[in-house]
This record gives sequence, C-alpha cells and structure tokens, in this order.
Amino acid sequence: MTSFSFPGLVGRIERLDPFESKFVIPRALDIWLPPQYDKNDQQRYAVLYMHDGQNLFDPSTSKYSHADWGMDETVTRLMTEAKIKPTIVVGMWSTEKRGLEYMPQKLPHTLAYHEMAFFMRRQEKGDLCSDSYLKFIVGEVKPYIDANFRTLADRQNTFVMGSSMGGLISLYAICEYPEVFGGAGCVSTAFPVGRGIVLKYMKEHLPDPSDHKIYFDHGTKTLDRNYERYQKQADKIMSAKGFIPDESWITRKFEGHIHSEIDWRKRVHIPLEFLLK
Repeated sequence: MTSFSFPGLVGRIERLDPFESKFVIPRALDIWLPPQYDKNDQQRYAVLYMHDGQNLFDPSTSKYSHADWGMDETVTRLMTEAKIKPTIVVGMWSTEKRGLEYMPQKLPHTLAYHEMAFFMRRQEKGDLCSDSYLKFIVGEVKPYIDANFRTLADRQNTFVMGSSMGGLISLYAICEYPEVFGGAGCVSTAFPVGRGIVLKYMKEHLPDPSDHKIYFDHGTKTLDRNYERYQKQADKIMSAKGFIPDESWITRKFEGHIHSEIDWRKRVHIPLEFLLK
C-alpha cells in the first residue's frame, strides 16, 4: 500500500496496485481518507464502495470524459456541513472485463438474456462473472478495509455505488448481499442493457425496504435519453415491494444532464446525503 496524491486532492489516498484476488483479475484499489482521519484516532467511519475507481478523484485517469466525480471535495464538504456521517470511499478500478463483471449474472434465461450474453461474450471475450466480482468485494476487499482502517463494518454503515453498468452491479450487490450492504446508489443506471432484463430480476430479489435504501437517477441527453421508460418500470417495482419515496428509495430525473462524470459530479451530493445522512 502506497500513499498517492496529485495537485488539488483533498484528504489522502492509499493505493494498492495491484490488489490480488482469487475471484477476479487484479486491479488497483484506492482508499480515500478524509482530512480529519489522522486527527482523531478514536473516530470510526462508514465505508462507501464505488466501482470505476479510476474516475472518482483524478481527472487524469478518467479515460472517456477526462473528468472525475470530485468525491474527495464533495464528501469532505458534506462531512464538514454535518450532512453525512464520517465516511471513507473505496474506489475499485475497472478492468478490460468491466462489462462482464458489472452485468448481473443471475438473470432469467430469456431470449433477451441469451442475446445479451452472446453479444457481451463476443465483444469482451468471456462470460458474465459478476458473481465472482461481488465475492471479490464482499470476501476480499471489505475484510481488508475493515482490518486495516477504522471502519464501522456493519450493514448500516456499508454502502455501494456506481454509474451506468456500475449502477446495475450496485443494485445487484444489495440484492445478492442484503446482509452486507445497507444502501446502494445507482446513478444513470443502464437498465436498457438486455432490453431491461434486470427489471425481471428486481421483481424477485429486492432487499427488505425497512432497513435498506436505494437511489436511482438519470439525465435526459446522450445515453441517458433512453433510460426514463425503463426507470419508470423500476419505480413501479420499488413501490410494489414496499419502498417509500424519499425514505427508503429515491428516483431523480436531471434535465439536460448527459451520461458522463461531468454531470455525475454535479449531483453526487444527492445520493450521498440520502444514503449517508
């Protein structure tokens, strides 16, 4: 583990590169610690696990948009304003198998499923492996973080968040491991992949709404322009399963926002406040 920094970083990052795994291919892991982490050795922290870790803090490692989420600035500000609990952010970098790791695996084997799996197998040269990716998070990353940092390891203080297909795998994580994750942030969730097949999975596997929170959102431009009709279906499922708007579940629409870190950073304070307040 080495300390990593760059101009403008708020707080500090401890980087493991590579973080070895028996479940998935190795990747970099960034553990972001807020400025006050070293000032009070009695304080313990909630943990937010985020996908596409290379896009969270440093614009130079953000491959497509060349913009980052600004997680260090936003989380620090919200903690200073007492709007969220003390929080550590763990950024798990994605790899060339991103689509295979982020697409939920336990889906109904419909025609749409087989078409999607065939397409992804051809494009990404492999089979879906999101179950292994979740084992990596729950069985390897989380134990390491809890053993080496001052965390609150219970479900009420463990959260997962991502965008696009990272939104799908965050939803899948809280459904598959409801005893581990108390909340999921699903930003610009890529429901259109597989013609909405993840919605069928949602109907059977959502966690208990009495002790879990789920956040959804989408923009209206670029890829996000196709998301609203699927999100409306997801909202009906959430309501039918007993999730209460603004209490255990939020869906937000952002007019004019595109499918990019450029706009995700503008609104990330909303899921953070909802999940971590």
